[in-house]
Amino acid sequence: MNTIDKYNEYVNTSMVASVTPVVFESAEGALVFDEDGRKYIDCFAGISVTCAGHSNPEVIEAAKAQLEKYVHCCSYVYYNKPMADLAETLARITPGRLKKSFFANSGAEAIEGAMRMIKTYTGKREFIALQASFHGRSYATLSITGNSARKKRAGPYMSGVSFAPAPYCYRCPFNLKPETCGMRCAEYLDDIIKFNTYNDVAAFIAEPIMGEGGIIPPPQPYFEKVKEVLDQYNILLFVDEVQTGFARTGKMFAIEHYEVEPDVMALAKGIANGFPLSAFIAPDEIADAFQPGEHLTTFGGNAISCAASLATINFLEREKIADKAAEKEKLVKERLERIKEEHPIIGDVRGRGLMIGVELVKDDAKTPAVDEAKAVRKSCLEKGLLIGVGGVWANVLRIQPPLVITDDQLDEALDIIEKSLGGM
Repeated sequence: MNTIDKYNEYVNTSMVASVTPVVFESAEGALVFDEDGRKYIDCFAGISVTCAGHSNPEVIEAAKAQLEKYVHCCSYVYYNKPMADLAETLARITPGRLKKSFFANSGAEAIEGAMRMIKTYTGKREFIALQASFHGRSYATLSITGNSARKKRAGPYMSGVSFAPAPYCYRCPFNLKPETCGMRCAEYLDDIIKFNTYNDVAAFIAEPIMGEGGIIPPPQPYFEKVKEVLDQYNILLFVDEVQTGFARTGKMFAIEHYEVEPDVMALAKGIANGFPLSAFIAPDEIADAFQPGEHLTTFGGNAISCAASLATINFLEREKIADKAAEKEKLVKERLERIKEEHPIIGDVRGRGLMIGVELVKDDAKTPAVDEAKAVRKSCLEKGLLIGVGGVWANVLRIQPPLVITDDQLDEALDIIEKSLGGM
């Protein structure tokens, strides 16, 4: 029985429409090789995870060195040097006064833990999130996810959550233009607080660039306007950098594009280049709100994952990977805009760094081209390219490669995308 047959027989995959028919055998940099030796250019990076490249030698060596010492100690029962060193590093590289980290295993764990910390610190119980957002698949993180497709057949969810309009300029909820809207979506947050809440809001949570929602970067003034509203009501800004962090967007953290300081931040995915690890980080006074027994984890802050994370961050900083991602953004967007001129099915090209979305639409009414997006992804796969498809309507091509991808590999990937669009 081969790997795919074993999946079909023994692995619960009922929650996915289909598993991409590629059996990973090995991977290096931005390339993946299947068990038959076929090569693929990876432009999805395991859902935006392997920022430092597949099988990065420095990350692998760091993990091996720690593996030879010990695997597990429970890092909140005994001291763990790699975790202490990583916490110090995160305090250095994250923006503003963010300082103390709690380590977990997944993005959902980090966000849910941070939500409890925020409630504990503020004494408040409500949250405001964005429509079209995604924050994880646990009970609390689904509660603050603004996409019914991710939540169906499992409600009702946590009470005390309100949703604000997303800063989705291509599909503005107010039918306004960015140059004249005055950031209505940000200002509308004031109405949400006044009319949709119990006046007990602890935090507003947002992704600096909405990932699963369709690679949606807010306009430049958005978070500045949001922060002005939040400060009026003494509400914390909680930034979800699970998908956007660690040089993905041309900055170490995407919120740095918007020049506002978050009160709390959640990290995962690219933090350890594929090793399971996540964290939430806050200033002293917020982090210290926890009392003994109020939060813990058995596996969070695993020494091997922390060692891998330290090596990942060192590589990203030394090689100036954020700057290189910003440079590659120009290459990708310029090429995609040229492709857009020849293919009217492309409605919008957007994103920052190497987190690029290509929204496909059927007509001038912007009807989501769902089947066409699936067809493009399938065609890319057949031609040796791995991409993602996402967005609220599953009509956005997602280009999120390992950040070490070369210009030649990007050119080849874009050639394949253009050919896969065919006469669309």
